[in-house]
Formats: sequence, C-alpha cells, structure tokens
Amino acid sequence: MKEGFVPVEGGKVWYKVVGADHGIPLVVLHGGPGSAHDSLEILDVLGDERPVVFYDQLGSGNSERPEDRSLWHVDRFVQELGQLRAVLGLGEIHLLGHSWGTMLAASYLLTNPAGVRSIIFSSPCLSAPMWARDQARYLADMPAVLREVIVRSEADGTTDSQEYKDATEAYYKRHLCRLDPLPELMQQGKKKSNSEIYNIMWGPSEFCATGTLKDFDVTAELPGLQLPALFLCGQFDEATPETTGFYQSLVPGSQFHVFEDSAHSAYQEEPAEYERIVREFLRTVE
Repeated sequence: MKEGFVPVEGGKVWYKVVGADHGIPLVVLHGGPGSAHDSLEILDVLGDERPVVFYDQLGSGNSERPEDRSLWHVDRFVQELGQLRAVLGLGEIHLLGHSWGTMLAASYLLTNPAGVRSIIFSSPCLSAPMWARDQARYLADMPAVLREVIVRSEADGTTDSQEYKDATEAYYKRHLCRLDPLPELMQQGKKKSNSEIYNIMWGPSEFCATGTLKDFDVTAELPGLQLPALFLCGQFDEATPETTGFYQSLVPGSQFHVFEDSAHSAYQEEPAEYERIVREFLRTVE
C-alpha cells in the first residue's frame, strides 16, 4: 500500500493505492458530492489482481478543505481526476464511479481521455431530472406522516430541522442502505463528509436537487461512449433498475446487473456478489 497527497487546482487531494504491482489499475470515484472513499474500501479485495486506487475528492474525506466555494463544480472535479492520473502515472486504467462518481466519470469520459479501458457505472445518476422523477415515485410510497414532513420542510425552507432529518433517514433505510446498523466503513465515511459541497452541488437530501447539478443530464451523449461499460444497481436503489436499464440501453455493447437484495450500496449490502460481478467484468475486458 502507498498513500499520499497530489496537488490539484485549489489544494491537495489524498490518495491510497492498494494491491498488486501488476495489472491495469482500477480507479474508484466515490459518491457525494462531498463524501469520502471509505465505504468503497471494501473493493480492496480486487487488489489481488491489480492496483486499486482510492482518493478523496478535494474538500472532503482526508483531502484538504479549501474555503473557496467557486471550486465546487463538475469541470474542476474532472480536471482533478486528470491531475491525479498524471501525477501517479496512471496510463491505462479502469474506472468505477458510484452515484455522483458516475456523473464525474461520464463527464470525464466526454473529454476523451486516453487510456481508459472500461467504465463501471455503479448506482448511476446520469440524468438529474430522471433521478428526481424516480425519487418522487419512491416518496409517494412512504408513510403519509413522513411524506408530509418532507414536503412541508422543503416548501418552508426548514430542511435543517430535526424532523426533516428523521424523515430522510427513514427514506435512506429503504433506498440508500438496507443494513442496520450501517456498516462501519459507511459510518466512518459519513463523519468525514462535507455537507457544504453536497448542498452547493446537489441539495438538502438525495431526493431534493436544488444545487448546480439539478439539470445535469448526459443521456444524449451516452451512445457515443466507445468502451466496455457495466451498469450496476440494487433492486431498491435510488438509482432505479428501470432508469439504470435505460442508461445501459443507450451504450452499445454494455452490460447490466441488478443486485436483488440491495439498495444504493450493493458493494456493502451484497459484497461477495458485487466483487464477483466486477471481477468478471474486468477480466472479460482484459
């Protein structure tokens, strides 16, 4: 294992490389925005065949936390990934993005970077409007008392209230992670997240997009992706199987897998199956 810091626009980002010193590296893009890599560390099991590269995006996790709010936009995070690759000498790579990490991965791929052998879109959000539609459908199935709290709080601008947080937590137990208690790595990552970045770029909750990403949509560009792609989601995922399947249908030759007992965190909820699917995909690509 090796770890350290890489200078990027706005500060320094922390990285860690685990596993073999041979094979094509897998670079992992964590969710958020403003979250950390910790929950995805479970993917270090793939290190028996290749280096696995984790990093915390600027502003969160173990990375520096500059106060310049102008840094929190997609293009800078795309540039950050390129700078990380350059400093670490990552020529050929596989990419795995989770949640917001799929938005970042797609945006990065649209710059036509060299050396990316494959992409794994894990619980993807590639259209914020479609995501909002799916969350509205999920919310309609929530108990009326919780739904009322959520609707009223968002209308009144009181999303920082405890009752709103309690209502969103009930939602997350259905569609974010169905394990109780949350796995230690997920709890660890939550402690290192940056809510300011999350609010600026996304909003007060997973189902209330009010930030700069609220109109994000790359579906029109997906047919142009010319590399092996794998789409993953859970049966109860915020990234619904229906929408994830739609994304997959747009990418020629891509693959799709649904984890039947998972929500948005299949790598934690069904780790052995998640490992198997990802490992087989990477082997097939190579």
